Amino acid sequence: QVQLVESGGGLVQAGGSLRLSCAASGRIFSIAAVAWYRQAPGNQRELVASIGDGDYDGDYTNYADSVKGRFAISRDDAKNTVYLEMNSLKPEDTAVYFCSAHVKEYFSGSYVWNWGQGTQVTVSS
Repeated sequence: QVQLVESGGGLVQAGGSLRLSCAASGRIFSIAAVAWYRQAPGNQRELVASIGDGDYDGDYTNYADSVKGRFAISRDDAKNTVYLEMNSLKPEDTAVYFCSAHVKEYFSGSYVWNWGQGTQVTVSS
């Protein structure tokens, strides 16, 4: 089993910053692509940012147009952790943020997408 645990969410004023973390643990051989999604009340879950591993899932970094220039995704493979640095936050960034990781499982060798439980980000105006 693989567990993803997000942290770093909270309440911040517009214009402020937050750094989200997502730590992966469990039967992990390696992690390919990772991504951050968000879901606001009444809305569908949307992709915020994603990053490849430079190998199985390719070498790329993508951002939703709404966050380009404000958010930055990064990863520390030694720690099995992915980050989302969020700057110049806006009220419309308010949502539950989820991380997702394409994990090569230790025993099966299969690549499976895993999800965290989410962390709330609230931006006040």
